[in-house]
Amino acid sequence: MKTASLWELAALFASLSLVAVGGANTVVPEMHRQAVEVGGWMSDGEFANIYAIVRAAPGPNMLISTLIGWEAAGLPGAFVATAAMCVPSCLLVYAVSHIWDRYRHARWRRDVEAGLAPVTVGLVLASAYVLTGAADHSWRAYLVTAITAAISLATRVNALWVLALAGALGGAGLL
Repeated sequence: MKTASLWELAALFASLSLVAVGGANTVVPEMHRQAVEVGGWMSDGEFANIYAIVRAAPGPNMLISTLIGWEAAGLPGAFVATAAMCVPSCLLVYAVSHIWDRYRHARWRRDVEAGLAPVTVGLVLASAYVLTGAADHSWRAYLVTAITAAISLATRVNALWVLALAGALGGAGLL
């Protein structure tokens, strides 16, 4: 695997931080594309493992940038990727929040909020699609992923039970 320069990481995550409407999960497909396909910093499987670690660990979902930075350029890469993912969006939010609060009763503000909701949902679904392709490599794995998603979306069963069952199937070598 190739090593990323700190400038590459800073440019990537600074730009992604400004479009991560709804959180870092919305830009996972672009992170995957840059880290696996363009940069060659890791494989599909390594990216899927990083995503799984981030989802299992307590804390914000933006930690995926930290682990990608770590994998791509070691400890300095982790620091640069984390700062680049946080600082630009924090500065933008700080600047925009004053305007946003000032026009809290304006119709255009409600329209913008209503328009961002489906964009965020679409970006999260794109993330799910990319991660499924990176993690699943057999028809059985795709089937388990589809069933897990359907159960999670259609029932009130705790997702941890569904994931535990899927993990048990994988651990038993059935996937």
